[in-house]
Amino acid sequence: MTLIWVDGKLCDADEARVSVFDHGLTVGDGVFETVKTVQGRPFALTRHLDRLARSARGLGLPEPDPDEVRRACAAVVEANPVPLGRLRITYTGGVSPLGSDRGTAGPTLVAALGEAVRRPDSTAVITVPWTRNERGALTGLKTTSYAENVVALARAHDGGASEALFGNTAGRLCEGTGSNVFVVLDGEVHTPPLSSGCLAGVTRALVTEWTGAEETDLPLDVLIRAEEIFLTSTLRDVQAVHRVDGRVLPGAPGPVTTKAMRVFAERSAADIDP
Repeated sequence: MTLIWVDGKLCDADEARVSVFDHGLTVGDGVFETVKTVQGRPFALTRHLDRLARSARGLGLPEPDPDEVRRACAAVVEANPVPLGRLRITYTGGVSPLGSDRGTAGPTLVAALGEAVRRPDSTAVITVPWTRNERGALTGLKTTSYAENVVALARAHDGGASEALFGNTAGRLCEGTGSNVFVVLDGEVHTPPLSSGCLAGVTRALVTEWTGAEETDLPLDVLIRAEEIFLTSTLRDVQAVHRVDGRVLPGAPGPVTTKAMRVFAERSAADIDP
């Protein structure tokens, strides 16, 4: 039996209810975090909760109570033991009128946990013709308005890939649907800056810190000439790219990516909530 936290209590997944008038459902007015759990312990939870608060502020929602969110996370992790898990925290505008205006009922908080599997060491990606708006109202916020990512990821799957990469409106490399992207040029690791419009990924920040990667404004066509390419995300950790569109990167993961994978695995195992 799967137990989910909904607005202050655990309940069976089959009985969990959120109103059909919840603003998260009707207009995508909400924020969320996905947290990896390892043997029942959340990884980098403090960083994720800090970003959840930033996203809520950016969306104009009242900041979630961090103690309440921690209680919710602890409860669902304890109630649903799995070796490797995907802990999803969703925080929405709550019950509201059928329109863009928010109601007065207050936010909705949901925490749920599902079992995850380790990703392969390398994967294929594609680029998509749609762009990220680096100057939009939601730029840099992890919101529940994910339909653009759903469409792009479906395109990736149709192309035999697991991720789709976006450029921004200026034609610069930005991010994936649920990942940050790194490239190796002349043996050095680079990743797009936050000014590109990419999300401030938790794993991105740790990999940048632990590997000395540089934040660099990169053209989208850097994917054609990069020596190595890798992705980072909560559940991918560090994952090499062996194909981008029609370009094959033989030997992936390459030496620089392999080192990044090793460093991340060692450092993250030593401190599960850095």
